[in-house]
Amino acid sequence: MDICCEMASEDLDKTKRLLHIPWKSRLHNFIQGPSSHSKKKMHRQSVTEAKQWGQSLEKLLNHKCGQEAFRVFLKSEFCEENLEFWLACEEFKSITSPEKLACKATSIYEEFIHSDSPMEVNVDYHTRDTIAQSLHKPTPSCFDGAQRKVCSLMENDAYPRFIQSDYYKDLCVGGRGLGKHIRT
Repeated sequence: MDICCEMASEDLDKTKRLLHIPWKSRLHNFIQGPSSHSKKKMHRQSVTEAKQWGQSLEKLLNHKCGQEAFRVFLKSEFCEENLEFWLACEEFKSITSPEKLACKATSIYEEFIHSDSPMEVNVDYHTRDTIAQSLHKPTPSCFDGAQRKVCSLMENDAYPRFIQSDYYKDLCVGGRGLGKHIRT
């Protein structure tokens, strides 16, 4: 028996075991969900985390929920390309295969750096040209200069607007979730 069949068999066994639990108990557990105590704990934790995002852009970007909140805000201002580029560069640095590195470098260049690209970031000609030349033999650091410039733009422009926004203030008091749309 191959591994896929074994996994499918295990999934079937789990489903059968769940079906032996009376449907009323399953329905009750589904409706009740997490206890109110754990909901309060999660709520307090997320508000505490949101307040920490106001300390620095670095703290915001080092937290998945912070990235998502910032992305929602940036989309509302039609400028999410900077965050998307920064995240793509972070992922790029972790690639070890030379073939994958070359493929991803070209992809990032086409999406964010090339003139008239769909999500073109604001970098100077010299930085753009340096990156274009490095595509022949890309290294994990070939986007570092552009990433620093974009990070500086976010830190001095978008991040302060985010911290001052009603959206961020609502996150700090637990008013709105990440899934809600915002208006500025």
